[in-house]
Amino acid sequence: MSLSSTPPNTSTPIEDPSVYLDDPNRKSLEIDTDTRQGPALFRWLTLGMEYLIGAILVALIVSVSCNVVGRALFNHSLPWADELARMLFIWLVFIGAAAAFSRYEHIAVDALVRRLPLRLAHMLYLLQHVIITGLMVVMIWGGYQVLARSSGRSAIMNVPLSFISLSLVLCVIFIAAVSIWRIWVSLNVIRHPERER
Repeated sequence: MSLSSTPPNTSTPIEDPSVYLDDPNRKSLEIDTDTRQGPALFRWLTLGMEYLIGAILVALIVSVSCNVVGRALFNHSLPWADELARMLFIWLVFIGAAAAFSRYEHIAVDALVRRLPLRLAHMLYLLQHVIITGLMVVMIWGGYQVLARSSGRSAIMNVPLSFISLSLVLCVIFIAAVSIWRIWVSLNVIRHPERER
């Protein structure tokens, strides 16, 4: 006698995960290199950043692996490997943040926006990107101050510390530019929602 209440040969259909990943309201705000969605400059920069992320990741793995092998096999660590890994990781984080922003891949709670009509959803997107642009302007100003005042060099590799801070400034400039473009798109959708149908 079977304890299960379901028949043995029935299977439940698996729900399509794209229902939760794709928001039709924000499709016009996404930058996609495959479908040529978004300005060409942003698409090419995003693609370039993704290739650069791959190269930095390989260099980071090689740097850390050299140090691990040096310690394990030769009982000698490479002093420059830790410093290089730190610098590469900083660049990786900021370039990755910019690329993820352009692809609209940052984590967000969008349960409300998905259920709103197109015009109301874009009003919220407009507010979101106005706030993001304001924060990026503050960060550009702060990054400029850091770049202007940093005159030191790293201890082992003698790399200017301003080079490390440059990753932050480039990241926030790109995010601000994409955010301004999204503000413009949202304003157009709010004024003429019928064009997006």
